[in-house]
Amino acid sequence: MVSDADGAETLIGEQVRALRLRRGLDQAQLADAAGISLGAVKNLERGSGSTLRSLSRVVAALDRADWLQQLAPASTVSPIEILRQGRRPPRSRVYRPRSEHG
Repeated sequence: MVSDADGAETLIGEQVRALRLRRGLDQAQLADAAGISLGAVKNLERGSGSTLRSLSRVVAALDRADWLQQLAPASTVSPIEILRQGRRPPRSRVYRPRSEHG
């Protein structure tokens, strides 16, 4: 059974391979341009055990850094600011003096 993660790795590998071929590069040329090993390129294209570092170097070498930006888009809203905007004044407590009996 193939997990969603395995399917995603395979899909990414297929897209990297297709882009490499459109650019007229062989795997060794891409590995050299990305500064990674040939084995790392092969693993990435097969979808089998590539690292995020290898992926980021390969997409940079293929001038497709926008792929990574789509995975982690820049936040336009600060979570801290959202919390500040929703902040209510602190609740006040009513303190009653303790009785002497109890």
